[in-house]
Amino acid sequence: MRHLLFLTAALCATNFAQAASKFTLEEASIDSIHSGIRAGEVTCKQVVEAYVNRARAYNGVCTQLVTADGAKIPSAPGTMRAGLPLKFPTQTVSMSKWMPEFSKYKGQTPDYGHMEATMSDPAVQQQFGMVVGIPNAKQVNALESLNLRGERSVSCAKECDAASGALPATCPAACDAFRKLPDAIEVAASLDQKYGTSPDTTAMPLYCVPMSFKAVFDAKDIRSTGGGDVKYAMDAAPEDSTLVARMRTAGAIIYAHATNSEYNGGSGDPTGDAKLEHPMFGRGGSRDTWGGAICNPYDTTRETGGSSGGSGVSVAANLVVCSICETTGGSCRNPANFNGVVNVVPTKGMISFAGGIGANPYQDRPGINCRSVKDAATVLDAFRDPKTGYFDPKDPYTALTRLTASKTPYSNSLVAPGTAKPLAGMRIGVIREFMVKHSPAHAVVSDGINKELKVLQDLGAELFETIDPEYPDDPSIANMPFTFEHALAEFIPFHMPEVMAWKKDGKPEFSVPGYDITSRDYLVAASIHKAPWPKDLDIQRMVGNPPTGAEEYTGYTFAYDFARYLMLRGDANVYDWATLNANAKYWSNTRVVAMKNWAAKTMDARTTAITHTMKRRDVLRMATMKVMEQNKLDALVSPSDTALAAKIGGADEPTRWGFGYGAVMGIAEVYVPAGFATTDYPASFALSADGTKYETVAGTKQVKLSNPLPYNIGFWGGPGDEAALLKVASAYEAATKHRKPPKDFGPVKGEI
Repeated sequence: MRHLLFLTAALCATNFAQAASKFTLEEASIDSIHSGIRAGEVTCKQVVEAYVNRARAYNGVCTQLVTADGAKIPSAPGTMRAGLPLKFPTQTVSMSKWMPEFSKYKGQTPDYGHMEATMSDPAVQQQFGMVVGIPNAKQVNALESLNLRGERSVSCAKECDAASGALPATCPAACDAFRKLPDAIEVAASLDQKYGTSPDTTAMPLYCVPMSFKAVFDAKDIRSTGGGDVKYAMDAAPEDSTLVARMRTAGAIIYAHATNSEYNGGSGDPTGDAKLEHPMFGRGGSRDTWGGAICNPYDTTRETGGSSGGSGVSVAANLVVCSICETTGGSCRNPANFNGVVNVVPTKGMISFAGGIGANPYQDRPGINCRSVKDAATVLDAFRDPKTGYFDPKDPYTALTRLTASKTPYSNSLVAPGTAKPLAGMRIGVIREFMVKHSPAHAVVSDGINKELKVLQDLGAELFETIDPEYPDDPSIANMPFTFEHALAEFIPFHMPEVMAWKKDGKPEFSVPGYDITSRDYLVAASIHKAPWPKDLDIQRMVGNPPTGAEEYTGYTFAYDFARYLMLRGDANVYDWATLNANAKYWSNTRVVAMKNWAAKTMDARTTAITHTMKRRDVLRMATMKVMEQNKLDALVSPSDTALAAKIGGADEPTRWGFGYGAVMGIAEVYVPAGFATTDYPASFALSADGTKYETVAGTKQVKLSNPLPYNIGFWGGPGDEAALLKVASAYEAATKHRKPPKDFGPVKGEI
């Protein structure tokens, strides 16, 4: 309790506003924190307290309920955040004002927004059902659990987390060991006491760096439920996940769990006996039951991207220095893209996933969000154990690093400031398939990224482009003589011939006039480039999912991985799917249904989905490597996404292409801010002809954005190509400096 009593006074009493100080918290980097500490301009404790102060100011609720009548609701008690209880808005939005022609809607009763007591702590409430973002909210809700004594655990809250004195009889016995663990401020104070102004940043490269972690990664000193409102016997994990442990060893401040799309988005609904009764409309955004919905700091009515929304937003809004995200598809790159921060996702196996809740073990990967390429590279280097390197016996995929990991620090790959033509001699491939303007909404980002290619040329790089019939050929950039279509033709006929028989709406999806593309004769001829290749069977289509439904590519992966996690965790209350659902609430009827169906999901011995996932990775990764090797390319470049962030609860661009190529292939990726969009073509809702559902319609009318939205450029390559990508990304970042902090989240009163 003593932090809750002393926190406000400490934050006010500490002399944050030293006029002569050179250290400033806004946009602080790892280097600036270390320099400030060495110069005596700031202490580690002051740094952490300053971030807590920002959480108090900006980490509140940013969404309001969508209700049947739009009437005000009573105020509701919220959980503690940075010493203050969450405050929920009492004003709601009427469904009839949000959805067009709602008076004619004849479908199922919507999942109206409402307040409800949580399962974990019935004394506090959270938003359930449909919500929308509050305009100019000046809140983002990015951090769901801060490592602050008295509030970092529900199982051991308040007096059950007192640092000294006898443990009250009403507290669980496990709290006696838990309360002996120092919180973030106490860790910072102990670092000051031990190292003063002379920290060993060689041994501790992340010394005093406040970090957040996607809520799916276990920490022994913070509530760890993957964002779920689950009543574990002990909500803090019995031990750190490997990545949290390595960050702790590197000197980082284990500061907070970031809000996310619950359980990495929960892998959708596998379908089953449980059926949807109350649908939700529009883009749900990144949201979990315990933490709530997250908002984009550049426009709080918009989504953050998921599922690692809180990781991207906490970095973008200067609530932390860096954050560890997780991706199964686009869950790291999307939040980085929508929130204007750097994202590095290394080759599968580079960062251990042990101690995390996954969605698909074959594709799940941790990644790094920071405000600069240099900071992200520093964090990546910090994951390397002095004895074992990147290998972790708890994660078998880390054995791959024996072949893929660099023998030298990745920070060595960064371009030194002021280097002339730093990319001279490098060959970069432009992937036009990912720049096609499927609707007017794609033009702003696609054209913006196309202009940024000139920067790479000015830096000395030689560019080569693929050819897509739906994208105009650029005469100033040489065409690749060997394309992804060539590579796919060499691999698919033998490795994945079933693709040629895919059907969409009962009809073959691919065809070549005059050929039976499922015949052996055609497949052999196509593989040696003696028969034409289907025009629509390109890399973008292969990154996407089969047309036959979710069963084809999800199978039982989430059911298996969560059951494994619960068995390893060994909680007394929650130890399998049945006890999970019995001790949990979910924020929407959609999630209730999905989790019931996942619990009932049995293993399919045919493992069709796993087979598809593995074969797709094999084909696409080999195709990428063949394209790069045959064209002698050092890196590939494309947008992260060509559609902008949608409104929370609003219509999403129906032609958005989503699933991440990097996660599908398990390859190295680096994303860097590339600019801001000032216009958009927003999608809209349209009531179906029978009035039973809403459909989304691509926008055709350009609107000027009152709040410009960021977007990123992506650099990617084959397994183990991190060093080359970091070189390109750091040179591009230094030349452009597109990263800009969101205007509504500037320094708070008295901030250093």
